[in-house]
Amino acid sequence: MGLSPQPRVENRRRRRPNLRKLMFVLPNLFTVSSIFCGVYSITLSAGEPTGDNFYRAAVAIFFGSFFDAFDGRVARLTRTQSDFGVELDSLADVISFGVAPAILVYKWALGGMGIAGIVICSIYAACGAIRLARFNVLAHAESGTQRYFVGLPIPLAAGMLVALVIALNNLSAPISEAVGLWPIATLVIVLAFLMVSTIRYRTFKEAGLNLRTLLLFLLVIAVGVAVAIRGRPSLVLLVYFSFYILLGIGEEALFGRRRRRAARAAAAATVPPEADESEEPLLPAEEDEVPLEGAAAAAVNGGDDGEPDA
Repeated sequence: MGLSPQPRVENRRRRRPNLRKLMFVLPNLFTVSSIFCGVYSITLSAGEPTGDNFYRAAVAIFFGSFFDAFDGRVARLTRTQSDFGVELDSLADVISFGVAPAILVYKWALGGMGIAGIVICSIYAACGAIRLARFNVLAHAESGTQRYFVGLPIPLAAGMLVALVIALNNLSAPISEAVGLWPIATLVIVLAFLMVSTIRYRTFKEAGLNLRTLLLFLLVIAVGVAVAIRGRPSLVLLVYFSFYILLGIGEEALFGRRRRRAARAAAAATVPPEADESEEPLLPAEEDEVPLEGAAAAAVNGGDDGEPDA
Protein backbone atom coordinates (compact mmCIF):
# COMPACT_ATOMS: atom_id res chain seq x y z
CA MET A 1 0.00 0.00 0.00
CA GLY A 2 1.31 3.41 -0.90
CA LEU A 3 1.22 6.15 1.67
CA SER A 4 -0.60 9.37 0.81
CA PRO A 5 1.81 12.20 0.03
CA GLN A 6 2.43 14.68 2.80
CA PRO A 7 1.09 18.16 2.06
CA ARG A 8 3.75 20.63 1.28
CA VAL A 9 4.59 23.18 3.90
CA GLU A 10 4.60 26.06 1.45
CA ASN A 11 1.00 25.29 0.43
CA ARG A 12 -0.17 25.43 4.01
CA ARG A 13 1.19 28.84 4.88
CA ARG A 14 -1.20 30.92 6.85
CA ARG A 15 -2.10 34.34 5.55
CA ARG A 16 -0.70 36.97 7.85
CA PRO A 17 -2.95 39.91 8.66
CA ASN A 18 -2.02 43.18 7.04
CA LEU A 19 -1.13 45.33 10.05
CA ARG A 20 -1.01 48.43 7.89
CA LYS A 21 -4.70 48.05 7.02
CA LEU A 22 -5.59 47.43 10.65
CA MET A 23 -3.87 50.66 11.64
CA PHE A 24 -6.36 52.62 9.53
CA VAL A 25 -9.10 51.42 11.86
CA LEU A 26 -7.43 52.78 15.00
CA PRO A 27 -8.17 56.52 14.58
CA ASN A 28 -11.68 55.73 13.39
CA LEU A 29 -12.29 53.84 16.64
CA PHE A 30 -11.66 57.06 18.54
CA THR A 31 -14.13 58.87 16.27
CA VAL A 32 -16.78 56.19 16.71
CA SER A 33 -16.26 56.34 20.48
CA SER A 34 -17.06 60.05 20.29
CA ILE A 35 -20.34 59.17 18.54
CA PHE A 36 -21.20 56.71 21.31
CA CYS A 37 -20.62 59.43 23.91
CA GLY A 38 -22.87 61.83 22.01
CA VAL A 39 -25.69 59.30 21.66
CA TYR A 40 -25.38 58.38 25.33
CA SER A 41 -25.65 62.04 26.28
CA ILE A 42 -28.78 62.39 24.13
CA THR A 43 -30.44 59.42 25.83
CA LEU A 44 -29.66 60.86 29.26
CA SER A 45 -30.97 64.30 28.33
CA ALA A 46 -34.15 62.84 26.87
CA GLY A 47 -34.78 60.77 29.99
CA GLU A 48 -35.97 61.89 33.38
CA PRO A 49 -35.11 65.60 33.88
CA THR A 50 -32.99 65.29 37.00
CA GLY A 51 -29.79 67.05 37.94
CA ASP A 52 -27.91 63.76 37.99
CA ASN A 53 -28.94 62.91 34.43
CA PHE A 54 -27.98 66.35 33.18
CA TYR A 55 -24.61 66.10 34.89
CA ARG A 56 -23.91 62.68 33.39
CA ALA A 57 -25.01 63.91 29.96
CA ALA A 58 -22.58 66.82 30.22
CA VAL A 59 -19.75 64.52 31.30
CA ALA A 60 -20.50 62.21 28.35
CA ILE A 61 -20.01 65.13 25.95
CA PHE A 62 -16.78 66.00 27.74
CA PHE A 63 -15.49 62.44 27.18
CA GLY A 64 -16.58 62.73 23.56
CA SER A 65 -14.35 65.79 23.20
CA PHE A 66 -11.49 63.72 24.64
CA PHE A 67 -11.89 61.08 21.93
CA ASP A 68 -12.34 63.77 19.28
CA ALA A 69 -9.08 65.45 20.32
CA PHE A 70 -7.07 62.27 19.92
CA ASP A 71 -8.43 60.74 16.71
CA GLY A 72 -6.57 63.21 14.50
CA ARG A 73 -3.39 62.91 16.54
CA VAL A 74 -3.50 59.12 16.32
CA ALA A 75 -4.03 59.35 12.56
CA ARG A 76 -1.01 61.63 12.15
CA LEU A 77 1.09 59.47 14.46
CA THR A 78 0.31 56.31 12.50
CA ARG A 79 0.27 58.15 9.13
CA THR A 80 -3.23 56.92 8.38
CA GLN A 81 -4.88 60.23 7.48
CA SER A 82 -7.63 59.88 4.89
CA ASP A 83 -10.55 61.81 3.46
CA PHE A 84 -12.83 59.16 4.93
CA GLY A 85 -11.55 59.95 8.41
CA VAL A 86 -12.08 63.68 7.90
CA GLU A 87 -15.69 63.22 6.81
CA LEU A 88 -16.42 60.70 9.58
CA ASP A 89 -14.97 63.07 12.16
CA SER A 90 -17.25 65.88 10.96
CA LEU A 91 -20.33 63.67 11.13
CA ALA A 92 -19.35 62.60 14.64
CA ASP A 93 -18.89 66.23 15.68
CA VAL A 94 -22.38 67.12 14.46
CA ILE A 95 -23.82 64.44 16.76
CA SER A 96 -21.57 64.83 19.79
CA PHE A 97 -21.05 68.60 19.80
CA GLY A 98 -24.02 69.87 17.82
CA VAL A 99 -27.13 67.81 18.50
CA ALA A 100 -26.21 66.46 21.95
CA PRO A 101 -25.43 69.88 23.57
CA ALA A 102 -28.51 71.41 21.92
CA ILE A 103 -30.80 68.76 23.42
CA LEU A 104 -29.00 68.99 26.78
CA VAL A 105 -29.43 72.78 27.03
CA TYR A 106 -33.04 72.57 25.89
CA LYS A 107 -34.00 69.94 28.48
CA TRP A 108 -31.89 71.59 31.19
CA ALA A 109 -33.03 75.21 30.81
CA LEU A 110 -34.55 76.37 27.52
CA GLY A 111 -37.49 73.98 27.60
CA GLY A 112 -39.33 76.56 29.66
CA MET A 113 -39.26 78.95 26.69
CA GLY A 114 -41.42 76.70 24.52
CA ILE A 115 -41.05 77.11 20.77
CA ALA A 116 -38.44 79.83 21.20
CA GLY A 117 -36.20 77.39 23.06
CA ILE A 118 -36.53 74.81 20.28
CA VAL A 119 -35.66 77.42 17.64
CA ILE A 120 -32.60 78.65 19.56
CA CYS A 121 -31.25 75.14 20.10
CA SER A 122 -31.90 74.28 16.43
CA ILE A 123 -29.99 77.37 15.35
CA TYR A 124 -27.03 76.25 17.45
CA ALA A 125 -27.03 72.76 15.90
CA ALA A 126 -27.43 74.15 12.36
CA CYS A 127 -24.59 76.65 12.82
CA GLY A 128 -22.38 73.85 14.10
CA ALA A 129 -23.07 71.81 10.95
CA ILE A 130 -22.33 74.86 8.76
CA ARG A 131 -19.09 75.44 10.67
CA LEU A 132 -17.97 71.85 10.03
CA ALA A 133 -18.87 72.02 6.33
CA ARG A 134 -16.79 75.19 5.93
CA PHE A 135 -13.90 73.59 7.81
CA ASN A 136 -13.90 70.61 5.43
CA VAL A 137 -13.84 72.92 2.40
CA LEU A 138 -10.88 74.87 3.79
CA ALA A 139 -9.10 71.68 4.85
CA HIS A 140 -9.21 70.34 1.29
CA ALA A 141 -8.02 73.68 -0.14
CA GLU A 142 -5.11 74.23 2.26
CA SER A 143 -2.12 72.27 3.45
CA GLY A 144 0.49 72.62 6.16
CA THR A 145 0.21 73.60 9.80
CA GLN A 146 -2.81 75.76 10.55
CA ARG A 147 -2.23 78.52 13.10
CA TYR A 148 -5.85 79.69 13.31
CA PHE A 149 -9.37 78.33 13.15
CA VAL A 150 -11.89 80.34 11.14
CA GLY A 151 -14.78 80.64 13.57
CA LEU A 152 -15.13 79.07 16.98
CA PRO A 153 -14.57 75.29 16.75
CA ILE A 154 -17.71 73.34 17.57
CA PRO A 155 -16.05 71.18 20.30
CA LEU A 156 -15.14 74.37 22.18
CA ALA A 157 -18.65 75.79 21.76
CA ALA A 158 -20.04 72.56 23.16
CA GLY A 159 -17.45 72.66 25.93
CA MET A 160 -18.71 76.08 26.97
CA LEU A 161 -22.27 74.78 27.31
CA VAL A 162 -21.10 71.65 29.11
CA ALA A 163 -19.03 73.72 31.55
CA LEU A 164 -22.06 75.92 32.20
CA VAL A 165 -24.28 72.91 32.97
CA ILE A 166 -21.66 71.42 35.30
CA ALA A 167 -21.07 74.73 37.10
CA LEU A 168 -24.78 75.42 37.69
CA ASN A 169 -25.90 71.86 38.28
CA ASN A 170 -26.33 71.77 42.06
CA LEU A 171 -28.05 75.09 42.66
CA SER A 172 -30.70 75.18 45.34
CA ALA A 173 -33.07 77.26 43.20
CA PRO A 174 -34.32 76.34 39.71
CA ILE A 175 -32.13 77.53 36.88
CA SER A 176 -34.86 79.84 35.60
CA GLU A 177 -34.85 81.69 38.93
CA ALA A 178 -31.13 81.52 39.76
CA VAL A 179 -29.79 82.69 36.39
CA GLY A 180 -32.74 83.26 34.08
CA LEU A 181 -33.61 81.69 30.75
CA TRP A 182 -32.77 84.59 28.45
CA PRO A 183 -29.12 84.93 29.57
CA ILE A 184 -28.61 81.24 28.74
CA ALA A 185 -30.48 81.65 25.44
CA THR A 186 -28.31 84.66 24.59
CA LEU A 187 -25.17 82.64 25.27
CA VAL A 188 -26.36 79.85 22.96
CA ILE A 189 -27.09 82.35 20.17
CA VAL A 190 -23.69 84.03 20.62
CA LEU A 191 -21.90 80.67 20.42
CA ALA A 192 -23.84 79.83 17.25
CA PHE A 193 -22.82 83.15 15.70
CA LEU A 194 -19.17 82.70 16.67
CA MET A 195 -19.05 79.29 14.99
CA VAL A 196 -20.14 80.66 11.60
CA SER A 197 -18.24 83.95 11.93
CA THR A 198 -14.82 84.70 10.42
CA ILE A 199 -13.25 85.46 13.80
CA ARG A 200 -9.95 83.63 14.01
CA TYR A 201 -9.11 81.46 17.02
CA ARG A 202 -5.63 80.21 17.73
CA THR A 203 -4.86 76.51 17.34
CA PHE A 204 -1.65 76.80 19.44
CA LYS A 205 -0.02 74.28 17.10
CA GLU A 206 2.96 76.62 16.69
CA ALA A 207 3.66 76.53 20.44
CA GLY A 208 6.85 74.59 21.00
CA LEU A 209 8.52 73.27 24.12
CA ASN A 210 10.30 76.37 25.40
CA LEU A 211 10.47 78.56 28.48
CA ARG A 212 7.67 80.87 27.35
CA THR A 213 5.28 77.99 26.72
CA LEU A 214 6.16 76.46 30.08
CA LEU A 215 5.49 79.73 31.90
CA LEU A 216 2.14 80.17 30.16
CA PHE A 217 1.18 76.60 31.04
CA LEU A 218 2.07 77.16 34.68
CA LEU A 219 0.06 80.39 34.67
CA VAL A 220 -3.00 78.58 33.31
CA ILE A 221 -2.66 75.88 35.97
CA ALA A 222 -2.24 78.51 38.70
CA VAL A 223 -5.41 80.32 37.59
CA GLY A 224 -7.34 77.06 37.65
CA VAL A 225 -6.10 76.21 41.12
CA ALA A 226 -6.97 79.69 42.40
CA VAL A 227 -10.50 79.45 40.97
CA ALA A 228 -10.98 76.00 42.49
CA ILE A 229 -9.81 77.17 45.93
CA ARG A 230 -11.53 80.55 46.07
CA GLY A 231 -14.67 79.40 44.31
CA ARG A 232 -15.68 75.91 43.22
CA PRO A 233 -13.80 73.27 41.17
CA SER A 234 -16.75 73.12 38.76
CA LEU A 235 -16.02 76.72 37.73
CA VAL A 236 -12.55 75.96 36.39
CA LEU A 237 -13.68 74.69 32.99
CA LEU A 238 -16.10 77.60 32.66
CA VAL A 239 -13.25 80.07 33.24
CA TYR A 240 -10.97 78.32 30.73
CA PHE A 241 -13.55 78.19 27.93
CA SER A 242 -14.64 81.76 28.58
CA PHE A 243 -11.06 83.01 28.37
CA TYR A 244 -10.44 81.23 25.05
CA ILE A 245 -13.63 82.64 23.52
CA LEU A 246 -12.85 86.17 24.70
CA LEU A 247 -9.26 85.82 23.46
CA GLY A 248 -10.46 85.33 19.89
CA ILE A 249 -12.90 88.22 20.12
CA GLY A 250 -10.23 90.50 21.60
CA GLU A 251 -7.67 89.66 18.90
CA GLU A 252 -10.28 90.30 16.22
CA ALA A 253 -11.10 93.70 17.72
CA LEU A 254 -7.41 94.68 17.90
CA PHE A 255 -5.97 93.17 14.73
CA GLY A 256 -8.97 92.37 12.55
CA ARG A 257 -9.00 95.71 10.70
CA ARG A 258 -5.31 95.48 9.83
CA ARG A 259 -5.78 91.90 8.61
CA ARG A 260 -8.71 92.88 6.39
CA ARG A 261 -6.72 95.82 5.00
CA ALA A 262 -3.89 93.45 4.07
CA ALA A 263 -6.42 91.07 2.47
CA ARG A 264 -7.82 93.90 0.33
CA ALA A 265 -4.29 94.86 -0.73
CA ALA A 266 -3.57 91.28 -1.72
CA ALA A 267 -6.87 91.15 -3.60
CA ALA A 268 -5.96 94.30 -5.54
CA ALA A 269 -2.61 92.76 -6.45
CA THR A 270 -4.31 89.68 -7.91
CA VAL A 271 -6.65 91.66 -10.19
CA PRO A 272 -5.60 91.05 -13.85
CA PRO A 273 -4.33 94.04 -15.87
CA GLU A 274 -6.76 96.12 -17.87
CA ALA A 275 -7.87 94.65 -21.12
CA ASP A 276 -6.68 96.04 -24.43
CA GLU A 277 -8.95 98.17 -26.55
CA SER A 278 -9.23 95.38 -29.09
CA GLU A 279 -10.71 93.02 -26.51
CA GLU A 280 -14.41 92.93 -25.81
CA PRO A 281 -15.27 95.02 -22.71
CA LEU A 282 -16.66 93.25 -19.68
CA LEU A 283 -20.29 93.62 -18.79
CA PRO A 284 -21.05 95.47 -15.54
CA ALA A 285 -21.99 92.23 -13.76
CA GLU A 286 -18.70 90.63 -14.80
CA GLU A 287 -16.71 93.64 -13.66
CA ASP A 288 -18.25 93.35 -10.21
CA GLU A 289 -17.25 89.71 -9.96
CA VAL A 290 -13.54 90.27 -10.57
CA PRO A 291 -12.63 91.87 -7.21
CA LEU A 292 -14.90 89.43 -5.39
CA GLU A 293 -12.98 86.50 -6.84
CA GLY A 294 -9.71 88.15 -5.88
CA ALA A 295 -10.93 88.73 -2.33
CA ALA A 296 -11.98 85.10 -2.03
CA ALA A 297 -8.55 83.98 -3.20
CA ALA A 298 -6.89 86.26 -0.66
CA ALA A 299 -9.11 84.96 2.13
CA VAL A 300 -8.09 81.38 1.31
CA ASN A 301 -4.41 82.30 1.23
CA GLY A 302 -4.52 83.72 4.78
CA GLY A 303 -4.39 86.99 6.68
CA ASP A 304 -1.73 89.49 7.44
CA ASP A 305 0.83 86.95 8.63
CA GLY A 306 0.61 84.78 5.54
CA GLU A 307 -0.50 81.72 7.47
CA PRO A 308 -3.54 79.76 6.23
CA ASP A 309 -6.61 79.42 8.40
CA ALA A 310 -8.12 76.15 9.51
